[in-house]
Amino acid sequence: MKKALFLDRDGVVNVEKEYLYKIEDFEFIDGIFDLCEHYQHLGYMIFVVTNQSGIARKYYTEQDFHLLTEWMIQEFKKRNITIDKVYHCPHHPQINKKCSCRKPEPGMILDAKKEFNIDLAHSLMIGDKERDIEAALNAGIKETYLFDEAKQTEKSKATKIVNKLDEIWK
Repeated sequence: MKKALFLDRDGVVNVEKEYLYKIEDFEFIDGIFDLCEHYQHLGYMIFVVTNQSGIARKYYTEQDFHLLTEWMIQEFKKRNITIDKVYHCPHHPQINKKCSCRKPEPGMILDAKKEFNIDLAHSLMIGDKERDIEAALNAGIKETYLFDEAKQTEKSKATKIVNKLDEIWK
């Protein structure tokens, strides 16, 4: 079985911007490439698991999401970092039926486990919201990090709260 690094997208990979879907608005978080390079070197697969309710709300389309995602993956590739897969939940509970993929549900993480034979007990999750941590815990991931640049985090179930990504691996 393989171990994996699971990342939320908005607020961890990129600066949080409401309903982001345009390449020109995408800004990578300081330290994300170093973090991914470190874990890739240790043999971790890298997955992005992201709620994208803007699709259900019709703020942007699946095609818009996929174009931005492919561009993001290529930016990692330019730095010799492989994002093994990006999982997304396009649903919103007030628009769609309840789903198993929208965090804090563990569906996206469990899909990665099944598709790539991931050892969740030896994997880790980095998120910027408590629902990211809850999804990881619900899936069986024990090591979780709540990333909060603004240093305003309330109590969390995360293993550790960090204000910079390099606090996770340095």
